[in-house]
Amino acid sequence: MNTITGQFNKTNDFDNIVLERHSIKVYDPEVKISREEMTEILAKASRAPSAINMQPWRFLVIDSAEGKEKLAPLASFNQTQALTSSAVIAVFYDANNVEYMEEIFSKSVELGYMPQDIMDIQMQQVKPYYANINASELRDMNLIDSGLISMQLMLVARAHGYDTNPMAGYDKDQIAEVFGLDKERFQPVMLISIGKAAKEGYPSYRLPVETITTWA
Repeated sequence: MNTITGQFNKTNDFDNIVLERHSIKVYDPEVKISREEMTEILAKASRAPSAINMQPWRFLVIDSAEGKEKLAPLASFNQTQALTSSAVIAVFYDANNVEYMEEIFSKSVELGYMPQDIMDIQMQQVKPYYANINASELRDMNLIDSGLISMQLMLVARAHGYDTNPMAGYDKDQIAEVFGLDKERFQPVMLISIGKAAKEGYPSYRLPVETITTWA
């Protein structure tokens, strides 16, 4: 079998990206995404917003046969997506992401995104905030930020011509350890399969705006 590599049709059509995105259950296993293109996709996804720009998300890209074999027993009823997709991206949040605070703020000054005096003021506010926040509040904040980047990742993948499926059905207690990560530090959020659909996804009914919206 020939492996299909290279970029598919990219699009900047926002309606197409948003309205035609469907969750895919079966992928073309011959389609591979180069690590160069995957890096580009992740870099674009990483432009998602986060609280105080702390960027707590971390990615584990499982794209090798060996990696998928490790993942399959953990993926329960999502094994088909795991095994046929080009890759599965495990999204974690870093419970110790505060370690990157100095780098994030300093680089913002170095790149001209923020004046030094504003950095000094923000650091004086942010450090005690993180020192005093309780574990539950920090977890909630990190999960929100990780959800934002996960959706952005799926939209970026669609813009690159690929399909995705977010998955919560996997062994969250073991995934970090199985792949050699510190399970206390790296907390699982979701799996996202990515590749080229072998079968088109189905449209799904969405509640009307009138049902889900209150105006005040």
